[in-house]
Amino acid sequence: MNEQLHFADSGEAADLAAFLGRLVHYDRAAAVRLQARAGGGALAVFGRPPSFDVLAVRTARLAAPLATPLDVTVSAGELLEAVDETGAGVLVPGPVTGPPWAGVLPPHGGWQPVPGLPAPEAVRAAVAAAVAEFRARDEALPPQHRTRSERDRIGREIWSRTLGDTDLPLRAVHAAQSLGFLRPVRATVPPATTPAGAPAPVALFASGGWLRLATPYGSVAMRRPGRTGGLGALQVRPV
Repeated sequence: MNEQLHFADSGEAADLAAFLGRLVHYDRAAAVRLQARAGGGALAVFGRPPSFDVLAVRTARLAAPLATPLDVTVSAGELLEAVDETGAGVLVPGPVTGPPWAGVLPPHGGWQPVPGLPAPEAVRAAVAAAVAEFRARDEALPPQHRTRSERDRIGREIWSRTLGDTDLPLRAVHAAQSLGFLRPVRATVPPATTPAGAPAPVALFASGGWLRLATPYGSVAMRRPGRTGGLGALQVRPV
């Protein structure tokens, strides 16, 4: 039997629906992995937008702790259709065979702050400047060189650059921007609690071989550059 979840308020349901909608925009066949601990007050939703090589994490506060744990991979589109924003709830759809990334997740704990991240305004400006540079360089290509491989080469060069004094590639920040995680914090949104437990608008953390960019609207996590070459060698967890 599919489980009915009740969120703390309609805003939680709306924000989750917005996140799912962005994932489906990038991949109509997207899947998400849902996790909630027994006795915990939040649902964690993991997804992987294509092209960015990151895992996206969105949490939604629940109206009451679950009596039993939840851990299932479902269709992002079906979950989006099941979200009832007015009623602040969702009927979890049936499980699907998850893609390879769904069997691997960032660690739950051990996150430590990483210095060197610019202020939120500078982070957003860095993404905007990179997007503008890509468009300018793409438009400057002669017609005979305007190929997918040349555009990919330009993209790799730009998005592999690191942000500030950190090892975080710009592609991870671009993913956070594209998923709506880097928008200015509304006055009605309480500060997000970072993995280390301290409120912060935008912060960077590390745990083992992972980096995590955390914002009040969600997080993106990825393996540290040079450690294992992307998401292919992450720690496997049962689905």
